[in-house]
Amino acid sequence: MSKGLRWSLIGVAVVGIAGFVATTAARRGKKATEVRIESVESRDLVASVTASGQVQPRTKVDVAADISGRIVRLAVKEGDMVKKGQFLLEIDPQEYVAAVQRSDAALSASKAQAAQAKANLIQAQRNYDRSMEIKKSSPQLIAEEQLEQLKTQVEVNQALFESSQHNVDQSIASVRDARSKLSRTVITAPMSGRVTRLVVEQGETAVPGTFNKDAATLLTIADMTVLETKVKVDETDVSRIALGDSAVIQIDAFPDTTFLGKVVEISNSSVKAAGAAASTDQAIDYEVTIQLLNPPVDTRPDFSTTAKVVTDIRSKVLSIPIIALTVRENEDITPGDTAVPVGRTPQKEVGKRDVEGAFVVGADNKVTFRPVKVGIAGDRFFEVISGLKQGDRIVGGSYQAIRELKDGDVVKEAEDKKAKTGAKS
Repeated sequence: MSKGLRWSLIGVAVVGIAGFVATTAARRGKKATEVRIESVESRDLVASVTASGQVQPRTKVDVAADISGRIVRLAVKEGDMVKKGQFLLEIDPQEYVAAVQRSDAALSASKAQAAQAKANLIQAQRNYDRSMEIKKSSPQLIAEEQLEQLKTQVEVNQALFESSQHNVDQSIASVRDARSKLSRTVITAPMSGRVTRLVVEQGETAVPGTFNKDAATLLTIADMTVLETKVKVDETDVSRIALGDSAVIQIDAFPDTTFLGKVVEISNSSVKAAGAAASTDQAIDYEVTIQLLNPPVDTRPDFSTTAKVVTDIRSKVLSIPIIALTVRENEDITPGDTAVPVGRTPQKEVGKRDVEGAFVVGADNKVTFRPVKVGIAGDRFFEVISGLKQGDRIVGGSYQAIRELKDGDVVKEAEDKKAKTGAKS
């Protein structure tokens, strides 16, 4: 063997040994990723939408003044229970009593003028009738000109009588209006309920609020037997809610108790903040009304509430922790997959797409990404429709570990995360 060949063989051996050592070191240096391992299990799932709002009575009335004047009597205070028709307060009636007296006097004068006009009409008609009789018996005694004057007097008195009748009607209307205003000085309860707000005191001046309802409101009466909470729900969730859906409601004033409710109304238009400018990135909310089925007797209007509307229920379905579901970007599309835009014929899709799935842990503790189709979401778990089966071991955390995992990575269960969840959503 020549010296050059010997050195070549030695060099090849050295390179081979170095490669082997490097590969071994690399394998030893790649540690298993600590994760939480979960099993695919059957669970009961409850899908819900949570939103906040305030307690409001279904029926309430803001009692306002129709006339202006000083409040001379106030018979209720805030929190009182009242019945329909019960006296609440009185506005100083003196001005309106005087108006009634003036209108009564004007009516009497109008009736007197009407009576006088009627008498004049009767007299003019008689004069004309007598002259006509004389004209028929003795034409030479009554001139045509005289008959025309008498006829004109009848027509004038007829017009005056009709005018006096209209004056009487006008005076009657004035009396009716004056008496109506006088009746409005006494305000009674329009419905039975509780006085939930009283904004005036005896001696203050009540003002009508044609253009300002708040300024005219004297007090508010509410029927506290039927209470509701109006919550704002995001546009992405409102389509999942239907009339009659049940709800669990927490009232901040009663922190240790939950109450039942049902959805009774869903607004058809979005709720927009007053004065807010239109914006494409503005959150769109819809108002959902939930009736409280068992409200406590101490509930008051405007109590803050949090409502959880139950939108769907699944019993004994396969499920995985929400954190276990991940997305792998740019997954290769399986041949034959098609995208079918609305109104177009199916076309072969070119490229890649994102795929939802979970990492399945094999017997050798190596993970494999498997596409998963999920259904409803509970508080902590997703319903599994396809892609996994009962008993499959999957990576259930942590979020950071799941995000960085790749097919073929080796995992081991973290010592402090071996406790099974066992909880139901």
